[in-house]
Amino acid sequence: MSEETFKIGLFYGSTTCYTEMAAEKIQQQMNELFGFECVDLYNIKDTGLHQTAEYDVLILGISTWDFGEIQEDWESQWQDIRGLHLEGKIVALYGLGDQMGYADWFQDALGMLHDEVLARQASVIGYWPNDGYEFTASKALTDDQSHFVGLSLDDENQYDLTDVRIAQWCQQLLEELSDA
Repeated sequence: MSEETFKIGLFYGSTTCYTEMAAEKIQQQMNELFGFECVDLYNIKDTGLHQTAEYDVLILGISTWDFGEIQEDWESQWQDIRGLHLEGKIVALYGLGDQMGYADWFQDALGMLHDEVLARQASVIGYWPNDGYEFTASKALTDDQSHFVGLSLDDENQYDLTDVRIAQWCQQLLEELSDA
């Protein structure tokens, strides 16, 4: 893949900056893996989701708030998701949540975003094993309950694992994109 033909749009919403910091780490990791600047960052607080139309590959970042609620910037644009044309696009998702404080709703917003993306007929990559997490329930689990529908980060309780998880996930994305 060459620099001229390959760009990834990474769109995220961030209230407390953790989802934004993860976006920056993902951008840096993907750029290093590809060997060129391939990821453009967009905070959806400042950029509408219509901008996703410019990319064939998207990474979407969302956090879960309180009792399974969608992050406020995503919530303000939630209806816009239904107008997106994602057929033929490849989408990877990542989410932030608190598995100890909100064990019954861990990564729920990630699961809700995944459902919307699938309904728009996107090809989703980047499913992430749920090993090493402690939670009670999540809307972000695959049907067989073995994976999350995207990279799951918990900077509240497992901050020390974030960089390793991002590096592993980005390598996984590179491999999955190579096969796509």
